[in-house]
Amino acid sequence: MDIKQTYNEWLENAVEDRDLTAELESIKNNEDEIYDRFYTALKFGTAGLRGIIGAGTNRMNIYVVRQATQGLANYVLKKYGNGSVAISHDSRIKADLFMNEAARVLAANGIKVYITSELQPTPVLSYLVRYFKCQAGIMVTASHNPAAYNGYKAYGEDGCQMTDVAANTVYDEISKLDMFKDVKIADFDEAVKSGMIEYVDESVYDTYLEKVMEQQVNPGICNGADLKVVYTPLNGTGNKLVRKVLGKIGVNDVVVVPEQELPDGNFTTCPYPNPEIKEALAKGLELCEKEQPDLLLATDPDADRVGIAVKDYDGSYRLISGNEDGVMLTNYILSCKKASGKLPEKPVVVKTIVTTKLINKLCEKYGCELKNVLTGFKYIGEVILNLEKKHEENRYLFGFEESYGYLSGTYVRDKDAVVASMLVCEMAAYYKKQGKSLAEVIDGLYEEFGYYLNQTYSFEFDGAAGMQKMSDIMTAVRDNTPKSIAGYDVVKVSDYFLRKETDVATGSVTDIDLPKSNVIALHLADDNAVIIRPSGTEPKIKLYITSVGKDKDNAAEICEKLVVASKEILGVE
Repeated sequence: MDIKQTYNEWLENAVEDRDLTAELESIKNNEDEIYDRFYTALKFGTAGLRGIIGAGTNRMNIYVVRQATQGLANYVLKKYGNGSVAISHDSRIKADLFMNEAARVLAANGIKVYITSELQPTPVLSYLVRYFKCQAGIMVTASHNPAAYNGYKAYGEDGCQMTDVAANTVYDEISKLDMFKDVKIADFDEAVKSGMIEYVDESVYDTYLEKVMEQQVNPGICNGADLKVVYTPLNGTGNKLVRKVLGKIGVNDVVVVPEQELPDGNFTTCPYPNPEIKEALAKGLELCEKEQPDLLLATDPDADRVGIAVKDYDGSYRLISGNEDGVMLTNYILSCKKASGKLPEKPVVVKTIVTTKLINKLCEKYGCELKNVLTGFKYIGEVILNLEKKHEENRYLFGFEESYGYLSGTYVRDKDAVVASMLVCEMAAYYKKQGKSLAEVIDGLYEEFGYYLNQTYSFEFDGAAGMQKMSDIMTAVRDNTPKSIAGYDVVKVSDYFLRKETDVATGSVTDIDLPKSNVIALHLADDNAVIIRPSGTEPKIKLYITSVGKDKDNAAEICEKLVVASKEILGVE
């Protein structure tokens, strides 16, 4: 690729968006800036596209979106002959523009488009794909990335994010295209008039909420519980639907964080709108001090994940991790359904391989089958699909991942903060009526099964040299697997790239029945574990530590030892 030539082509052709034209002119004499924007193209993968908004092949803009959508259109037409696609967007900057541009391309290719008239959560997009029986879906979002980013998630006909095979096929189609010459574009207003682009009727969202309501475990439990909630949609998409569903189940005392109530892609009070980090919840926690609610709910901008904080014994607010919330919800669903006789035969719970092993203990207690899948909620959706093929979808009870993603029910195939918010409040009301707080609930589970502390650490490796360094680290761990870490023997090694699991004591090797993934799990004595995984979307290696102690302090002490030893193994600071 001749970077300067590509830049000049953009200067000549990218004239529809004045912001982009001005950007291109402003960097005319800045070689470093030109290089950064044009040295590569955003790669379309299972997570679709994601990048900084701006001019260039390495940025999110209307031309990159159009090219990707033409590739998706080619894929749909070749596979299905014709078809339809649902599209929505969150509160990100230019998200509505990118949705409309994608719709124009699809309509020009003879593909029917269903679009939303306002921003909607990601799980709603998954629902729309299934409701309209579409062949694909597009959600314009960058999830919890900083404000400078936007993205484009692609979905298959089952409402799951695209599989590796489908995403690679779409990428091959995209790679053949000249983004200025090979993309078909319809006039938006004409496409609406002709019916090629159709706005989703409001009544469809009511059917979505009906499906959410069907996931109640104890209908009516919130009535009379006097549950008080502080809620923040983090300037994203959750505001309307989360508040509506809480009202429907009887949670009427909901105080919304005013600075974060309305959609705002600048995220001025929360530059990194990720409910996993305390900074994102700062405004909510401030309001909790004033309002003294039972709990704080925080949904991320595209409302597929939810974080919570609960009132602790001393009146302060304790942040609950994604693992802890998932464990409590699983316990709540299993225990209540068993008590009411509604637990299905051979129930199934699904978790990702980096999610807490405490869930294993719960599943053993309730005779529930636990399925482990790779990181990425599409793999949880795939388990539901496989059950559905056998007409056994009623066996699926709950699926979750440590990064605050949860799903009860089979009406969508992605994590859903709307249903998770409903279940968290229902669970809090259920225990409040017994005189227990959620802090007491999670501590009770630790007392019963052992204190499982799960911590995640990320190490950044920038640029091409960084990618090579990450590859070298994974190769070194594979070639020289440690026999012990911080004094804990390695008892089993799961290599998800080689798809082999080795029992260290016996030397026996079994196959891992999961797709290939560059992850190494080192299972240690006493149920401790170290998992090493390069991120699929960022230049980072992630380290997942599980430490098991007799109490919190003991588990933290073990965790610190494992972290120090693991950093030494990886050669990172």
